[in-house]
Amino acid sequence: MRRTLEKLAEDRRSREEDLARDLEKIRAGISGGSETESSGRLADALARLEKLGRSLGALPAGGKKRFFGLKRPGAIEEFAGQTGAAIREISALLERRDLETREALKSVLDLFRKVSDLGDARDREWDALGSNHVGMIFKSMEWRVGKLAVEYEDVQILMKKFLLVRDKLDALIAALEKGEKPAAADVRALLDPLEDWRYAGFENRFRGPEEEIRKQQLGYIPLFPKGGRVLDLGCGRGEFLDLLRENGIRGEGVDLNGQMIEICLDKGLDCRRGDLLERLAEETDGSLDGVFSSQVIEHLPPHYLERLIETARAKLAPGGTIVLETVNPVSVFALVQIYFLDISHQKPVHPAALQFMLESRGFTDVEIRYSAPLAAERLKEIPGADEKSAVLNDNLDRLNALLFAPPNYAAVGRKR
Repeated sequence: MRRTLEKLAEDRRSREEDLARDLEKIRAGISGGSETESSGRLADALARLEKLGRSLGALPAGGKKRFFGLKRPGAIEEFAGQTGAAIREISALLERRDLETREALKSVLDLFRKVSDLGDARDREWDALGSNHVGMIFKSMEWRVGKLAVEYEDVQILMKKFLLVRDKLDALIAALEKGEKPAAADVRALLDPLEDWRYAGFENRFRGPEEEIRKQQLGYIPLFPKGGRVLDLGCGRGEFLDLLRENGIRGEGVDLNGQMIEICLDKGLDCRRGDLLERLAEETDGSLDGVFSSQVIEHLPPHYLERLIETARAKLAPGGTIVLETVNPVSVFALVQIYFLDISHQKPVHPAALQFMLESRGFTDVEIRYSAPLAAERLKEIPGADEKSAVLNDNLDRLNALLFAPPNYAAVGRKR
């Protein structure tokens, strides 16, 4: 929108300058004295013609023509020549005056057109400024409403945590009143709910609305069989577990964050708090149809991730599928705006590296799927079909591929 406003303002200024130049030309023409000079010459020519007319005599009573003052030889020819010259000069001056009048009228009409065009240009600029202002107001309101909604969710979560902490405090107070020494673990447990709440609040604010996450993850559902059993490692707020349930797939989740588990349990989802690798290791070999994990592996140390992939292959049944989604480090936008935003991230995982990790541990048909493409952020192409435009657009494509590649990718592997 900023570029549009700048272009409209530039167009309006150009029209103003063009109109000012035309007005100056008209002023210069008026003050230049050409019209006064033409009028003087016309008056002189008319005066000469009148003088020539007065040199003619009147007709006598007999009707015979006598020309007083023109008796000398050649006088008649001289009179005719002077009269003709005066008439021709008058005619030329009148033609010139007619041409100047036509040009002046054309200039005035052109001036009126430019004034009208300038008015239209100003209207377009004001309309754009008004629309931009209104758009900014609505965008600001939308942002504020969204922020309030997130804060309301945070408050609800925090209230539950306060109630939980209150219960634990009551228990500790009761123990102290009895003269019992509370265990260190019981005291430390008072802090755990607050720590979990902090990350849950971070997730609510920066990862995005649950409905948006559901839309992004919906494309993974066809990778798992209906009636199958899928374990979601790091289930978070339960968006994918909810999708599995809606599509007739049995989903179970695990997450280290107790607050996330409470959110899932409130939705009636099957999940529990615990370590991801320990929960996966509990499964019988070959008992799972799928293992799913979204935006988790960037939180894990490399050796833990390697062990998780090996364990997942052992627990999957033949034909089972593993899906590991994470931030795409090949996208500069994703690194700056997403990865570095979360200080709990351990290490970005390159798509080629994750593909190799899956293949080297026995998964087949491994593919990389990119998601959430960035359309609005990409640099726009330059119009034109010449060689320079083609080279510039090719460079823009390279920049877009580096700066604004899709922010997420998933490595999908299958056990044969």
